[in-house]
Amino acid sequence: MGSPREYMKLAIEVMSNSISEPREDGKVSPKVGAVLVKPDGTVETAYRGELRHGDHAEFTLLERKKRSENLEGSILFATLEPCAPGARRHPKLGCAERIVNARIKSVWVGIEDPDPDIDRKGIKYLQDNGIEVFMFDQDFQKQIKVSNEEFLKQAMNRSLEKKSHVQTVLSSFENYVEDSDTSVFSESAINLYLNKAKLDFKPYSEKFWNHLVSIGLVVKKGQKNKLYPTGYGIMLFADRPRDFFQQLGVKAKIKYGQSKYATIDFDGPGITIAYAIEEWLTKVLHSKISRESFERKSSTDFPIEPLREALINALAHRDYEQTGAKIYIDVDDDRIIVKSPGLPVDPITLDDLKRFNAPSLSRNPKITYVFNQMELMEESELGMQTFRTMQKEYGLPVPEYSFNPPYLTLLFPRSFASMKLITENPAIATLNTEELRGYDWIKSKGEITKKEYSDNFGYSDKKSERHLKKLVNLDIIILVGKGPSSKYKYK
Repeated sequence: MGSPREYMKLAIEVMSNSISEPREDGKVSPKVGAVLVKPDGTVETAYRGELRHGDHAEFTLLERKKRSENLEGSILFATLEPCAPGARRHPKLGCAERIVNARIKSVWVGIEDPDPDIDRKGIKYLQDNGIEVFMFDQDFQKQIKVSNEEFLKQAMNRSLEKKSHVQTVLSSFENYVEDSDTSVFSESAINLYLNKAKLDFKPYSEKFWNHLVSIGLVVKKGQKNKLYPTGYGIMLFADRPRDFFQQLGVKAKIKYGQSKYATIDFDGPGITIAYAIEEWLTKVLHSKISRESFERKSSTDFPIEPLREALINALAHRDYEQTGAKIYIDVDDDRIIVKSPGLPVDPITLDDLKRFNAPSLSRNPKITYVFNQMELMEESELGMQTFRTMQKEYGLPVPEYSFNPPYLTLLFPRSFASMKLITENPAIATLNTEELRGYDWIKSKGEITKKEYSDNFGYSDKKSERHLKKLVNLDIIILVGKGPSSKYKYK
């Protein structure tokens, strides 16, 4: 059998053969490729429209090519999330149902379904039925998105015009809140959303409410179609969301030198919190004063962009079902910490985060959709690129992920000197500044060769070898292999 990456690559190659069905309405079909690997190692492929216009790749593979075969224990690679039960018109089965019926062992998914009302529900249906789910690697996900750019754009627009019949529920926040109505929504939050998302709706108009219904933030109930906010609607638009859900909001703390901690609570509508905290961080981090010219100038001593990414990701991807915890931001002289309740959403692992190679996957697709519309976030891949390039872009150490129940913690050292003060590993405290930079760079890359180390820092082979040998002897990186092809891996 080949490696998972080989089959990911094959699925993308097959995807490129997809045939778009002829349509007069200009609707673009997705390009989808599927690869089936049987327990004996035999491989079969299919792509959308291969045998008949409109047929999904999984349907072609499982029902047309392999219907009469026993597929139990097989592995499936699909470039697009298999459609969830209810996503197709009755009596058609969703592809996720067909996969379960075929007793497939595990499924590797390229990208999520772009519809915010279906996103991740095909994945959850598979997981709920005992199928292991994994995501394609980041580089392959980007290829799939580029190849499907027009489809993804149209799919997001179409999601505003319909309501799906998918029954799978990702979160209780999808349900409507009985003891409320839309009068709890903040007018300023609504106007901010319409402005940032560039939507041509009038606040409180029928068109506006239908839009919120279509993306799952409001539901119509009863004979009179009374409007009720869902949990996500309350979270994002209510003037006082914590009146309904105590775990919402963000608590920030700051402490410099010997001063006491100062705290501030951000409890307003979810879509306004990111802007409010960014404004606060900009103020509290303006602590460096330059007097090199007659005009006094102030500048932040830590870049806002990585903190903004960390905050947006915490708001979009935290586990809101954990009722006893909220998001925390903690600032002091040596570190900035962002704590978010819950482990990363399955199948993303803590190791994926620590190595900054977590694939794109949304825990709360409806929040991600709204934030994307407002251009608060472009992808749902947890800001990996921003964090991975901290040393290159800002001359600062990369942050560190850890999990201390119930919090996923992202720690930003404020300098390389700070790394030695805040580390829990005494070996790291013995490194000089050059060695710290080297260790930090290896951490950001995952693994490197000695030549790559020399080229990156402009060091001689001898100096690079001395650094790397020390890091290996301290047991904070691992040497793999021998000779010129050997690699040094972050432990």
